[in-house]
Amino acid sequence: MRLATLPSFRRCLKGQSDNRLAEVRATMLKADQAYGRPHLHAGIGMRRLGKHMECRDALDYRLIFRREGAALIFLFYGTHDEVKAFLKNLS
Repeated sequence: MRLATLPSFRRCLKGQSDNRLAEVRATMLKADQAYGRPHLHAGIGMRRLGKHMECRDALDYRLIFRREGAALIFLFYGTHDEVKAFLKNLS
């Protein structure tokens, strides 16, 4: 599947270290591999949040994405509380 990021996702990553960015990229690739394979979802904490999906990056950070056609579109990166606020603002 193709991976894409929205400006909102890229803004969340501004100022992150190169190591953190590499870890986020690795999590994006894991999400791509696990999408549609429920037995792999648990490994990265992937779960459905309404129209979107969430997966765990580090212990405290989450990536929010959705599938559009043959692509996973990443919308947001943040803590659990930041994710709740982001999703609330989408409604």
